[in-house]
Amino acid sequence: MSTQRICAVLAAACLAGLTAPALAQSPSGIPGVVAPGVEPQLVQEGFKFTEGPVGNGEGALYFSDIRTNRTYLLETGGKISVARENTNGGNGLALTKDGHLLTAEGEGKRISRLDRDGKVTTVTHGTEEHPFLAPNDLIVDAKGGIYFTDPGPRPVVAGRIVHVYYLPPGAKEPVVIDDKVARPNGLTITADGKTLIVDDTLGTIVFAYDIQADGTVANKRPFAELRDIPPGQESVADGLALDREGRIYITTVKGVQVFDREGQYLGTIAVARQPANVAFAGPDKRTLYITAREGLYQLTTLARGVERLGK
Repeated sequence: MSTQRICAVLAAACLAGLTAPALAQSPSGIPGVVAPGVEPQLVQEGFKFTEGPVGNGEGALYFSDIRTNRTYLLETGGKISVARENTNGGNGLALTKDGHLLTAEGEGKRISRLDRDGKVTTVTHGTEEHPFLAPNDLIVDAKGGIYFTDPGPRPVVAGRIVHVYYLPPGAKEPVVIDDKVARPNGLTITADGKTLIVDDTLGTIVFAYDIQADGTVANKRPFAELRDIPPGQESVADGLALDREGRIYITTVKGVQVFDREGQYLGTIAVARQPANVAFAGPDKRTLYITAREGLYQLTTLARGVERLGK
């Protein structure tokens, strides 16, 4: 990376009020994940707050800009276009097997669906007993059910009950599957469909649950512990991605932390801006895309994204 490029990245981070990683140090790589010396590269900047990346079946990538209420599409040729306007604080994205795009709308307080013909409809508004606060991230299971988190808006309110939900296929009212995570955020499902993984923006513990036949969960337990989080500081654990070896990628205040299928820490990928979410995309799913504040980044990996639609 040139001196001019380093200065530009550091200046952008300072303007965002963030602390950039020590870019002068060459990363040592993570075996099987990223080769030594390979760093995330900026795809495009000038956004407000990028989030929610998800790859489609053709290798393209959808991602959100929460603060401009837009969803973008990065095509395989590199062109970025607007896929949806007026997303009501659209954050996490997911794809159905029919190719419809689901959005967790933080301000709209709903899960919405953008059909292939451009029509936007409501999937769920929640229930009278549990009205949504600010849905954040979501993932679709093999049956078409939807797991999603609702940590509520910022600032964090002490004692406020927040939820992890499951919406069964075809249902309008979601089921609460956990209300004991301080601030649930990113989530994913293991490739075999048996385990749900959920992280906590405030804490360092990442949780695992056994998925039951009806989509509910049991046997909540610690899966992994995030590393190098300064005492008294939020982990800012956020989006998750999965590769074909079962490794899990978690965005945090320290970068993208990588864990094996057993929850053992493998290393951290440094990013010029604080990352919010990650997803594998590209024709062979060998590119890890990282949404990080005003920028979208890409990292060429040794690993390949999990063999399923989306994340």
